[in-house]
Amino acid sequence: MFEILMYLFESYIDAGSYPAPDKLSRKLSAAGFEGEDIDEALTWLSALHLPDSYPAILAHGGMRFFAEREFEFICAEARQFILFAEEQKMISAIEREIIIDRALALQQKDLELNKLKLIMLIVLWDRHQDLSPLLIEELLVPITSTQLH
Repeated sequence: MFEILMYLFESYIDAGSYPAPDKLSRKLSAAGFEGEDIDEALTWLSALHLPDSYPAILAHGGMRFFAEREFEFICAEARQFILFAEEQKMISAIEREIIIDRALALQQKDLELNKLKLIMLIVLWDRHQDLSPLLIEELLVPITSTQLH
């Protein structure tokens, strides 16, 4: 699925968004991706657009503590990066929660930092029209296709 997410970002960054699910499914299939992987990616992406999935804002004055399940599914380095990104105003509190939710949705134990960065990139791209080139570079480098497997 990570290969599909990277493909979407690389292919549609200039367009600002990716096509509707039915058209996107055909394009991904034509690009050589497998049906099961396409379905998994489209389901994962569709959760970003469910109307009541995430609140509009999350106001807080405290510190974020991770739950036991989050410790299990997100590696320590990735958890630290999430907190760092929020502290540096790269992401908002609500974006942090969306990123964590989408990471947990993968059901992959010890999700690595590079994969989390790709999730973060997709979430931010989905929520904002213009992403800073420096932020994109930070989240993409040094992601390679072999690290996404």
